[in-house]
Amino acid sequence: MRFERAVEQFADHLTRVRRLSPATVRAYRSDLTDLAGTLDDGADIAAVDLEHLREWLWRATQRGDARSTIARRTSSARALFAWALDQHLVPADPSLRLVTPKKSRTLPQVATADALRDLLDEQAAAAAEGDPIALRDHAALELLYGAGIRVSELCGLDVRDLDLDRGTARVLGKGAKQRVVPFGAPAARAVSAYVVRGRPALAARRSSESPDSGALLLGARGRRLGPRTVYALVSRTLGPAMGADRVGPHALRHSAATHLLDGGADLRVVQEVLGHASLGTTQLYTHVSSERLRSAYRLAHPRA
Repeated sequence: MRFERAVEQFADHLTRVRRLSPATVRAYRSDLTDLAGTLDDGADIAAVDLEHLREWLWRATQRGDARSTIARRTSSARALFAWALDQHLVPADPSLRLVTPKKSRTLPQVATADALRDLLDEQAAAAAEGDPIALRDHAALELLYGAGIRVSELCGLDVRDLDLDRGTARVLGKGAKQRVVPFGAPAARAVSAYVVRGRPALAARRSSESPDSGALLLGARGRRLGPRTVYALVSRTLGPAMGADRVGPHALRHSAATHLLDGGADLRVVQEVLGHASLGTTQLYTHVSSERLRSAYRLAHPRA
C-alpha cells in the first residue's frame, strides 16, 4: 500500500476506533506527512526501513526542531507502524529500534493568584457595562481558571452541561472521556450573568438554526466560540500580567493546578479535576509548587 494511503487509513483508525480528538489526529497526520516528504513519490509503506526513519529524524534535528517535537514524531512513527504491522501492511516494524530523545523538562507558566485576581476583577468591571462580548469573555476566563479546563473543553461546553446551583460543569476531555469538574462562586456569577444578559444577544446574530444552538460560548456572529478567539483573549489579557508576549489558555489551567496544590489539595484530587490519565502528568505541578516554596524560603528565611 502506498505510504500516503496508509497514513489516511491510520488517521481514520485514530478517529473512528481510538476516538482521539481532531487536534491529536491532525498532529499525527502532520508528523507522518512530513515523513512522507522524505520518501520517494509513491513509496510503499512496506519499503520504509529503519534508515529512512533515522534520516527523517536527523533532518528534523539539523533544522533545529525541539526535542519535544522530535520525540512526538518518533511516537507518531511508532504508532503508525504498530498499526501497519497489525494490519499486515508491513513484514516487520522498522520503528522498534528508534531511540526517543529525552524531552527537556520545562516548568509551565503560572500566574500568581494576585495577578489573576486583579485580571478577573478588571474583566468583571468591563462585563458590568453589559456588552455581550465582555460578558462572554469574563465567563470564559473565569471558567478556564476556576475549573482548570482545557480550551477545547471550554469551547465544547453546551448550556445544558452546566449546573450553576451546584457549581459543576460536565466536560468532554481527551479520548472522548467525560468528567464533572467543580468551579467556584465567581465563575458561577460570571456565567450566570453571561447566560442571562450576553448570550441571548449573541444568539440573535445567528442567521439560522444550526448545531451550535446549544453552545454555551458564542462568537460575534452567534456561532460556537472557537479556540483561536480564546487564545487571542487570553494572550491579550493575561500576557501583560505575566510579562509574556504570547500566553495561551493552558497558562490558566497550569495556574489553577498549581494554586490548588499550594492550597493543600491532594494530588489525586487535582488529577481528577484536570482529567489526567496519568498521575505522573499531574506531578509536574508539584515541581512548580516546590520552586515557589524555595523562592519564598530564600526571600523570607534569615538563614536562607
